[in-house]
Amino acid sequence: MTPISDSPTRRTALVTGGSGFVGGHLIARLLKAGWQVRAIGRSASSRAAVAALGAEPHHADLSDPAAIERAMEGVDTVFHVAAHFKLWGPLRVFRAMNVDGTRNVVTAAERTGVRRVVYVSAAAVVMGHPEPQQRVTEDLPMQRMGFAPYSASKADAEELLRAASGRRKGLSTVAVRPPFIWGPDMPMLDHMVETVKAGQFRWVAGGGQSMSTCHVENLCHALILAADQGQDGAAYFVSDNVDTTLKSFLTRLLATRSVQPGNRAVPFGIAWTMAGIMGAVWRLLRLKGEPPLTRQMLRLMGKDFTVDISRARKDLGYAPVLSPDDGLRMMAQPAFHACGSASATGLRQDALNASAEA
Repeated sequence: MTPISDSPTRRTALVTGGSGFVGGHLIARLLKAGWQVRAIGRSASSRAAVAALGAEPHHADLSDPAAIERAMEGVDTVFHVAAHFKLWGPLRVFRAMNVDGTRNVVTAAERTGVRRVVYVSAAAVVMGHPEPQQRVTEDLPMQRMGFAPYSASKADAEELLRAASGRRKGLSTVAVRPPFIWGPDMPMLDHMVETVKAGQFRWVAGGGQSMSTCHVENLCHALILAADQGQDGAAYFVSDNVDTTLKSFLTRLLATRSVQPGNRAVPFGIAWTMAGIMGAVWRLLRLKGEPPLTRQMLRLMGKDFTVDISRARKDLGYAPVLSPDDGLRMMAQPAFHACGSASATGLRQDALNASAEA
């Protein structure tokens, strides 16, 4: 496939969700590669965060098509990262951000002459009823389970995005599907640490289920490759290409914070029933926050789930740039826990450079 632009140094990217975990890493990587980077934010704090990373901030909300269009003027490639990721909540909230927001991004791209939209989808879009899934490929159909509003809304958003490929001459779209995303400053780790310290952590089914993971730097690498090499309208699974088990990986991840999760476990069937009861109580009483256990959570992590990245290797030339061992070693360094996000980005890049030069 012919590259989208003759010179990467002249290319301009727009990143949605740039103040978030994945978006912040992507901005840093794009800037290092010579891109000009814009990022949208609906709040002053979000815009300040992306500006601190070196991106040009634009005031826009995914529910405001006109503002998105203004931010996209003159943009070559859009990296659509923003999403509503929770393990609980009404479907309408997920659809408003994940589906309607994606529709507005695609419409703005069509109107402003953007050449490619690269979308951060989710490996979970192929998860149906709870059952083991090993080495899944892009040939599997997407699923929409009523107990999984996040996965269902991401599947609808991906379908909408991929259908737009070729609808306007010159516009192409690509979806990248990572499994469990991890790395320095990942928000989920803070929650897991709190759960362990509160004595509420249990291994579902003993934690022996196999899983694929994707370090945030590997995901960003795949997204940038997809901007040039991805086939129009295609979707790609990407991962660290080293499958593990839930217990092994989370134990090592928590160890970077000097936390030990212990061995207490609960059978999957009991956990599934408990999650159903909790969900019913939360809905009936309209309780705030999330239940301690949800069926969306159990579906994501309670059964074997690994992905096959053969298509990404073939089409994108994708290979992980960081191994799980190196990524975990970097996270265990005290410097990662003692500085802000902008400084941490620099430290991460220094470590990546050292790894590449070794």
